[in-house]
Amino acid sequence: MINRLMDREDNISIIIAGMFAVIIGLGVARFAFTSLLPSMLSDYLTITFAGVLASLNFAGYLSGSILSIFIKDINQKVLLFRGGIILAIFSTIVLAYSTNDTVWVIARVIAGFAGAMAFVVGSAIVMMKLKMQSKTKAMGIHFSGIGFSILTTDLISRYVLSSNGTWQDSWVVLTFFAAVLSLYSMYILSFDKKVNQNTVKHKFDTKIFTPFVIILIMAYFAEGVGFVVQATFLPDIINNLPGLEGYGNLTWTLVGLAGIPSCIIWMRLAHKYGSVNIIIIALFLQMIGILIPTFTNNLYLNFLSGIFYGGTFVGLVALFMNLGGQLAKHNPVVLMGALTTSYGIGQVIAPLYSVYFIDLYGNYDYALYLTAFIVLGGILLLLFAKRFQTDKSL
Repeated sequence: MINRLMDREDNISIIIAGMFAVIIGLGVARFAFTSLLPSMLSDYLTITFAGVLASLNFAGYLSGSILSIFIKDINQKVLLFRGGIILAIFSTIVLAYSTNDTVWVIARVIAGFAGAMAFVVGSAIVMMKLKMQSKTKAMGIHFSGIGFSILTTDLISRYVLSSNGTWQDSWVVLTFFAAVLSLYSMYILSFDKKVNQNTVKHKFDTKIFTPFVIILIMAYFAEGVGFVVQATFLPDIINNLPGLEGYGNLTWTLVGLAGIPSCIIWMRLAHKYGSVNIIIIALFLQMIGILIPTFTNNLYLNFLSGIFYGGTFVGLVALFMNLGGQLAKHNPVVLMGALTTSYGIGQVIAPLYSVYFIDLYGNYDYALYLTAFIVLGGILLLLFAKRFQTDKSL
């Protein structure tokens, strides 16, 4: 069994290494920030600075995602992947030993870029290395690593804090954890020798930007907004509800648990009922989850809010990108770039308007109202887009 796990060409070892990369790039370099936010707000961060840091982190991720789309050579991808893993580790450890605002700004931008290298580029390497006829199920397992990344980093952070540790101690432990995983991930997700690729180039065809595709891109912006507010503030949102102080991190744990099977479930539903229909349903559930904390402080309903969020955001990324890939046919790069950019702009904007409303009104309600309204706009756009949908099976 050990020999199999150390085999770079074994499918199981490739999937495990890919999930480790997701935990490092998204869990440690991104989502651990959300898990530790309540503790960091208590003695260092302000909510405004936290929102700015989140926005900058997503700006770094956006730049890395766009870059990765245009890197075709798999050997270059391996180098970028390794660089991203190393940057994710170093941009995490500095948070434990510095409270200099400039250092944190730089570290969070780098962490965002590193996350894209570890996740987006890492996923491309996993896809290429897998040796099986149908890679869909295997990649579904790989993307479930997003939920695992939230769950594992949250459990580590909570354990350190419950053991009388500080948030600085949590960053140290998370860095060590990421460093250990990185050894395996970088070893497996590489090649014994330089890979020669025969890349087929297709002429860019502007005809792919049909009214349906343009509306899809706009709807993906709405999902970028819908994803990021809870991704940044959810534990603090719950902790600020009367009677729910201290339940924020448990809600965040439920986000991770719900995220693990979500991609596989939503993709199966899309195959059966059509991607557009399932995207609309997932967006609606996400919108309800966003609104729950604004009208009730019932513990179980707010747990449901976390489940709705975790159960939709991973699946929605897979649904949109899969649909985009089907529509792009031989021109995936430009369309994937347009979708990624639209989603990324939503991610960058949402934390900034959120902290504005939080400062203005002293609570999260209005930020959540606007976020839900934008997600509703995405739903209405997709309902309208169905009029232009030529392939009803999508």
